[in-house]
Amino acid sequence: MKKFFTQGAAMFGMMCLLSGLLTSCLKNNDNNHYVVPPVALISAINASPDAQPVDFYLDQNRANNFSIKSGESLDYIRAYTGKRTATFYVGGSQQKVKSDTITLKADKLYSLFLANQVSTPDFLLIADSVSRPAEGKATVRFINLSPDAGAADLAIKGGSVLATGLTYKKYSAFIAVDGATPYTFEIRKAGTTTVLFTLTDVTLKRNTINTIWLQGLGAATDVKKISAHVQENVYYY
Repeated sequence: MKKFFTQGAAMFGMMCLLSGLLTSCLKNNDNNHYVVPPVALISAINASPDAQPVDFYLDQNRANNFSIKSGESLDYIRAYTGKRTATFYVGGSQQKVKSDTITLKADKLYSLFLANQVSTPDFLLIADSVSRPAEGKATVRFINLSPDAGAADLAIKGGSVLATGLTYKKYSAFIAVDGATPYTFEIRKAGTTTVLFTLTDVTLKRNTINTIWLQGLGAATDVKKISAHVQENVYYY
């Protein structure tokens, strides 16, 4: 059985995910069988450069224990399927940053990004792949969440270009790289050697699925300035 950790300590079996065993089970009236409600998994990411720490809600239910800072994420959580109202609030308050209806399907994993400035917030919902990397490898995808940086590439300094020409809210497939290897990742203006941001000394563990995203404004020099961040989505063991 293939098994993996999500970003936090929760442990899941891949086959269990597909069979719906990530759900809590509810007894039916005869007390002999169990009704397993369909669920999805969803991670919430604060990629708004000037957002205060935020709380993430699905309908009326708060999902996080600690508010999510800009550039940080919430581990995958179980969520009932169908149409759900996803909302980010300023942490510890009912001051709404962004809210919208999303649709979740059973046995699927999703990442929901809060992007752009808090004055003009955007959502990006992505259905995630959890295919296990080849032995000794890690995989990484790149997402461009900078609204004014133009098209961008993700490259390894002195090495391969991993993803090319991604405009705002576009993202690559997961690309295989060697695991347990220190990298310097460069996010560049598409088709050039002009570096928008550098992530130094990043080691992606073997058997992990990862995301690198660009956020912020290329023209800003304050808290809204451009930056990039890394999320470990899944760890297989």
